[in-house]
Order: sequence, then C-alpha cells, then structure tokens
Amino acid sequence: MGRMPKWIMMGAGFMFMAVIGEPPIAVPAVSKNPTTRMPTLTILYDNNPHRHGLEAAWGFSCLIQGMKKTVLFDTGGEGKLLLENMKKLDFHPREIDAVVVSHIHGDHAGGLMPLLGQNRHIVGYLPASFPETFKREVGRQGAGMIQVRGPLEICAGIFSTGELGAHPREQALVIRTARGLVIATGCAHPGIERVVRSAKEKFGGEILLVLGGFHLNDSSRAEIEAVIAGLAELGVRHVAPSHCTGEDARWLFKKAYARRFVDVGVGAVITTENLR
Repeated sequence: MGRMPKWIMMGAGFMFMAVIGEPPIAVPAVSKNPTTRMPTLTILYDNNPHRHGLEAAWGFSCLIQGMKKTVLFDTGGEGKLLLENMKKLDFHPREIDAVVVSHIHGDHAGGLMPLLGQNRHIVGYLPASFPETFKREVGRQGAGMIQVRGPLEICAGIFSTGELGAHPREQALVIRTARGLVIATGCAHPGIERVVRSAKEKFGGEILLVLGGFHLNDSSRAEIEAVIAGLAELGVRHVAPSHCTGEDARWLFKKAYARRFVDVGVGAVITTENLR
C-alpha cells in the first residue's frame, strides 16, 4: 500500500463549518419512527479475505442498500482498490447517495477523494473535528459536506451516532431495521461497548447486529471476554467483527456467538432479513 497523504493522518480539533462545496443542505432531526425495511450490507474493503477475486487490504468500507438512500460507510485505505472491488462486485460510484466516514485515519478515509472524483453528487458526512485541509479538499472535489457533531438522521432509518471519544473523534452508523438496530463501526476507538451503549440509548430498540472494526487486535483474552460479556448484556444478537478486531477476538466471538456469529471479510454480503 502506498503512502497516505499527510492530511489523512493528521489529528483533530478544528472549528465547525456547516457545508463545503454545495448550498446548505437541510439535515432532518433524529426520528424514532419505526421502519419495515431490511437492508443488505456488502463489505467492499477489508483486510480479511472472504470472496475469491477480491483484494484484501488493511482498512474498512461497507455499502448499505435497501433503505431510502444508498450509503457508503468508510472508504478503505486506497481509492483505486476500493473502486476496483466495487467494479468486480458490479457496483458503480454513481449509485451512492451519501458517504459517512467514521474517523480521520487513512485506512477509513483514504478512498474518499478518488470516490468523489467518480461521483461529485455524493454528500459526505464527516466528523466536525476533521482537519481543515481535508475539508478544503472535499470542497475542491465539488461535493457537498455535512459536518457531524451530535446524532443526526442521514435518511429515513439511517443515523450517525455523532462524534464519540477523544483521539480520534469517531462516529458510528446506526440503521433501524424491522428487527432491531444494526450498528456499524469503523475502528471503535472509543470502545465497542461504549459505541453500542450510546447507540442504544440514543436510538432505542433491540440490537440486531454489530459489525465492523472492534479495535481488539492488541487486547488480552480476559479483555476480549469482558467485551463479549458486555455486548451480550446490551442484548446484541449477532456480531460480524472484522478489520481491527484481531484473529484472537474473532475466534472468541465465534465461540461465544456460535450460529449468531457472521463471518465477514471483503466481498461478504449480509442480508439482514436472514438474521433472526
């Protein structure tokens, strides 16, 4: 993997701006209206291999389809690889309505600019703490940008938790389905339990699935088992850990969740309608 642009790895702590690159966009308030939709989630970028013919690389990206809008959560580390994997899976950047970037690290934000180069009509939802240089670059691409501080609704049934944690500030994605919440995390730097608890408190309802990076790669077995117990206490029915979760943690989650463990990697498709 090539070197990441300097702005991708910079820290946070910049002033809030409402929109860059487009006229102001109305952002609906958070709604608790129920939905009957059951979305499909496809992993476009991950360091865990899953589907033959796709390249795995350090990072994460997940496409959400079947809701009012098609939303991409995170963009992986390299735009070229993201776009190649999308092409192999028969997805086109023009199909994407919105992209939500969890945090500033290059393995999640690195593919954004090449993606915007293919679709300038995408609206980006970025933590307000992103560096000014990054924001200006989004503006130069001509894309609209919403800077996220607190929880907000991206479209009917899809929400951001708002910024969580400190270094880096990170948002997670919450999808309200007919069978409960789906929570997608980039790296869960604030702690996966904290992210899930925050989502449950803010949006209510049972938790159908938690997927993405759980940030347990360097954790001890005792620490991982404590996290598994904490998520069980929060009522998490299914888990699909990937990216920075680590092989040991993935194995322990599989052992604990058994048939409710969803094995994912690049190219994996999760049909939430099949989750019980």
